[in-house]
Amino acid sequence: MADLRRWLSLVRFSHTLFALPFALAGMLAASHGEPGWIPSLLVVGCMVAARNAAMAFNRLIDAEHDAANPRTARRDIPAGRVSPEAALLFVAGNAAVFVVFSALLNPLCLGLSPLALVIVLGYSLAKRFTALCHLWLGVAIGISPLAAGIAVTGRFLAVPALLGAALWSWLSGFDIVYSTMDEAFDRDRGLRSIPVLLGRARALRVAAIFHAATIVFLVCAGHSAHWGNGWRAVTLLCALSLLWVHLLRDGDELAIQGGFFRANVFLSFAVLVGVAWEVWG
Repeated sequence: MADLRRWLSLVRFSHTLFALPFALAGMLAASHGEPGWIPSLLVVGCMVAARNAAMAFNRLIDAEHDAANPRTARRDIPAGRVSPEAALLFVAGNAAVFVVFSALLNPLCLGLSPLALVIVLGYSLAKRFTALCHLWLGVAIGISPLAAGIAVTGRFLAVPALLGAALWSWLSGFDIVYSTMDEAFDRDRGLRSIPVLLGRARALRVAAIFHAATIVFLVCAGHSAHWGNGWRAVTLLCALSLLWVHLLRDGDELAIQGGFFRANVFLSFAVLVGVAWEVWG
C-alpha cells in the first residue's frame, strides 16, 4: 500500500477533472446520449490510464529541472520519495492498461492507441525543442473528446472533433498563462515556452486569443449539432469564466493557481452539463 500511495502521488487527479468531462461530453454527443455502460467505463479507464502515464512521465523527465525550481522542488522524485525506476514502472503499467482498454473498445481505438501514447507522452519533451509546447499539450489532452467519440462509434465525427478543438485551444491558452510563473526559470535553464519567446505581456495576449478561439469552437459545435438555448447559455458561461481568468492574470501565483483551477473545473463541467442537457433533454 505504501508503494501504491507513492505511485499515486505522481498524479494530480484534480487535473483529470479538466479533460474527463470533455471526453464524456464527446462520448455523449457521438452516441446521442446512449454510449452504453461498458464503453463508458472503458473510456473513463483509458482517460485515467493515459493521464497517469503522461503525468508520471512528465515528473520523471523533468525531475532534474523540478529539483532546481523552488516551486517544484518538493515533488516526489526530486524529493526522493519516489525512485525513477518506480516512476518508469508506473508509466509502463498505465500505458499497458490504456492499450488493453483501447483494444476492448474497437479495432480503430487499438490501432490509434500507440499514436495517442506518443502524443501524450511526447509533450514532456516538447519544451526542450519548441516554444509551441503549449499547443502540444493542448493536442495531447484535446484529442480526448474525439477519441471518446471514436470509442463508442468507431468513426471520426464532427461534433466531438469540435469539442476537442475547444479543449485544445482552452488548455493551450491555460498552459501559456500558467507558464508565465516559470518564465525566468525556464529562460535560465534553456527551456522554451511562449513567455520565454515573447515575454509575459505578449504571451498573455496570445493566451487570450486562444481562449477567444475556445468560444468560437464551442459555438461551432453547437451549430453543427443543432443544439439550442441550453448550449448557448453554457457557451456564455464559459466565455464569462475565461474572462474572469484573464482578470486574475496580474495577481500573485496563489491567486492564479487557485483561480485557474476553479475556472477550469467549472468550464469543463459546464460543457458536460450542456451536452447532457441537449442529448437527454
